[in-house]
Amino acid sequence: MRPDTPAENVDHTAEAARLERTAGLYPEDAEALLLRAAAHLELSGDRPTASTLYDRLLASTADLDNPHLVRALKASNLWEYGHEAEARAIIEGVRSASPQDAAPWVIVAEALESHDELEAAHETFTEAVHRLLTDVAEPPYATHPLLFGRHRVRRMLGESHDEWDALADTVHSLPITLDELHDPKRVWSLGSENPAELEAEILRLRAELGAYREALSRPFPVAILHWPATELTELLEAYPTLEAEYPSHEAHLATIESALRELASSGTPNLGIVTGTVPSYEAFAASELSSPSDATLLPQYATTLAARGRAVAWPPQQGASCWCGSNRPYGQCHGSDV
Repeated sequence: MRPDTPAENVDHTAEAARLERTAGLYPEDAEALLLRAAAHLELSGDRPTASTLYDRLLASTADLDNPHLVRALKASNLWEYGHEAEARAIIEGVRSASPQDAAPWVIVAEALESHDELEAAHETFTEAVHRLLTDVAEPPYATHPLLFGRHRVRRMLGESHDEWDALADTVHSLPITLDELHDPKRVWSLGSENPAELEAEILRLRAELGAYREALSRPFPVAILHWPATELTELLEAYPTLEAEYPSHEAHLATIESALRELASSGTPNLGIVTGTVPSYEAFAASELSSPSDATLLPQYATTLAARGRAVAWPPQQGASCWCGSNRPYGQCHGSDV
């Protein structure tokens, strides 16, 4: 399904079934594919079946890439069809675990917000931004919803601006300010008979729609392909013509970092890295009826891995290990001169 397909034209039940079948073909990508399947089931109204997919992932013997996200999504879904007590318990568990990814925080905070638990939502958003953004020079793209959500809840609570709200304003790029978008009095304008008020509200709604469309246009990161040293050695031994692309492993790693920094400086958001393996690449080449020695397949392979949920966000969060696999902190490795 294309990300710009209108929601009313999507058979969510059929799409969920297709994703489940795909997960069976690519078990290494089952987590990302089954999460998307569960989302379609929720949109179809079949929340109990969506819960079974979350339970299936959590009960799996395979290590999950983001178990906190799965639990957060399960909690949000449970609350929507009457399992409030269980949802609250899971949410508290996610908060106690203090994940280093923004997504689980966003899900649980918005679940609290949607059920009018504004104080708890505010505490959760605030805890997350302190955990993930303290002493961070530039908030990563994935953390923007934390700043925006916190700003929105604080407006509903009538709180005055603080330094995190100011940071939210700086990363907000739409022509209408966050204060206008998050004005709790906007609901009154929807029932107004004043043409000027209605026109102003239409402009605000258009701005919000633009933000949603921008998010949908990037369902996965712009990803750069990374080969671990052993995989690159195996790749070049099997397909020596690719040495022109990869003169050495050190040069390969340096090229990845420089390319990502160049993309970031040009304003490209939501950047990521996908890690390739030779068997996976050979299978991809076969599916394209081409030879793995064809260098033009490499960016297509990266895009395919990203679409299957294999991308890791770049740059890593503060204190996290470097993307290259050195087990050193990013700031002491490829991010040392950032």
